[in-house]
Amino acid sequence: MNIQKAENRLVIENEFFKHKAKALKPELNKKLSHPISSIETVRDNASIHGWKSVFHEKAEELKSKSFEKGESFILDFGTHHVGYLSLDIEPVGSPPDAPLHMRLTLGEMPIEVSEPFSEYDGWISSSWLQEETFHVDILPSRVDLPRRYSFRYVKVEILDTSPKYNVSFKNVICNTVTSADSSKLVSLTSTDDKEIEKIDEVSIKTLQDCMQDVFEDGPKRDRRLWLGDLRLQALANYETFQNNDLVKRCLYLFAALPNEKGQIAANLFIEPKLIPDDTYLFDYSLFFTTTLHDYYQATKDNETLEDLWPMAHKQIELALARLDEKGIVKDDESWWSFIDWNDDLNKQAPSQAVLIYAMKKAQHLARILEDKDKVHNLELKIQAVTHATTQHLWDEELEFFVSGANRQVSWASQVWMVIAGVFDSEKNREIMDKLFEKKPNIVMNTPYMYHHLVEALLQVGNKQKAVSVIKQYWGGMIKDGADTFWELYNLSDKNYSPYGSHLINSYCHAWSCTPTYLIRKYRL
Repeated sequence: MNIQKAENRLVIENEFFKHKAKALKPELNKKLSHPISSIETVRDNASIHGWKSVFHEKAEELKSKSFEKGESFILDFGTHHVGYLSLDIEPVGSPPDAPLHMRLTLGEMPIEVSEPFSEYDGWISSSWLQEETFHVDILPSRVDLPRRYSFRYVKVEILDTSPKYNVSFKNVICNTVTSADSSKLVSLTSTDDKEIEKIDEVSIKTLQDCMQDVFEDGPKRDRRLWLGDLRLQALANYETFQNNDLVKRCLYLFAALPNEKGQIAANLFIEPKLIPDDTYLFDYSLFFTTTLHDYYQATKDNETLEDLWPMAHKQIELALARLDEKGIVKDDESWWSFIDWNDDLNKQAPSQAVLIYAMKKAQHLARILEDKDKVHNLELKIQAVTHATTQHLWDEELEFFVSGANRQVSWASQVWMVIAGVFDSEKNREIMDKLFEKKPNIVMNTPYMYHHLVEALLQVGNKQKAVSVIKQYWGGMIKDGADTFWELYNLSDKNYSPYGSHLINSYCHAWSCTPTYLIRKYRL
């Protein structure tokens, strides 16, 4: 991964769009939750990351216990939570003659409350690790931690008291927050497949915990509005909570802050004020157009479509400007397209397919708006770029699409070309069949890419294989202990992390929530 820094960037702010987005800011739904037990964690090679939790005793037993310097315990809230932690601390013994010094470590997975954060050696900032060390000067005391956390487990360590007193802990509470309204959740159509039902349930919990003031990518890290995540969260939302105003708010937020070229940033910071990140991704910018298309399909909101159409079309124009004389996306050091977390993946061919996919969505929007000139121009561009793709990126001998100077064959290239409909349905089905037969060694690492694999299978009518992949991949996460679905899950290397440490991975991540969309939309 290359970190982008745009030092001389100019942002063009649209106050009208910012005002519309602000008016759509949701009220957060809150609910109090308590731990259900205390646990111990033990090393176990059969468990993901080498740790598993073991029941110790019911949480009620905590009230009768006191702890001295050097002691610790771990609370289990039973499932994933996003919210604010509070606890009552009381002295036991003599009057406290020194402050309490303590540490709280919060984790989504057992490993985070088992391995010391001091050993973290990843390249992304360690400040994302959820740990608080503080003093309590006055006891008894109610401690309300101001920071929002994303966790299931809470480890409490007593670093020091004094020889004269111990401490006890009562009323440990998490005030959970989400903009998802569970009372509006659409029920899943009856199914006899309990595994599919469980995957749907965990998908919804993942989406719910990522729905805050905006659709966050992950409530633990990095709490931002990313376009690629938004696109998939929105699809899941239409089939479940139907909080369509939250999608609308996010679209206006992105449209409010393009750069001087008109390109939309890959992600936004919402606080302390609205700020676009200086990261711009070829595929993510195009997903503004496709997300607007999907939003309109779900809502038939003509006003929003008319407001945002110029910005959506601009993303197509900017992407087309990156094509070379052959009509192929230039592949050099001057760009970044995401596609998947894989350093070995060449992004040229899948990005070409994303462009075709986005152009087709844009043309449909132009037809709705009766913008005849753009309908015609987009038709010509779609034909030209599709022809260039089949001429220069399709290898007749390999019967696969190739990417980059080394003509790489990857899962991502084939999947995206099928989604884009470069060939007809019969040819696309042959590609997908051959993909599973040959299994290119440039693999997929994220639920983000696996979503597209399943969608490609469904597009070619292979529902049986699509269900099999969902059960193997997302079902595999559940078997490995997932309460919410994860940012990363490599079936052949479950310790994989693009950040250099699985301690920093996000174990509740927006782009992994889509099985609920796939299950409901395609009636799996």
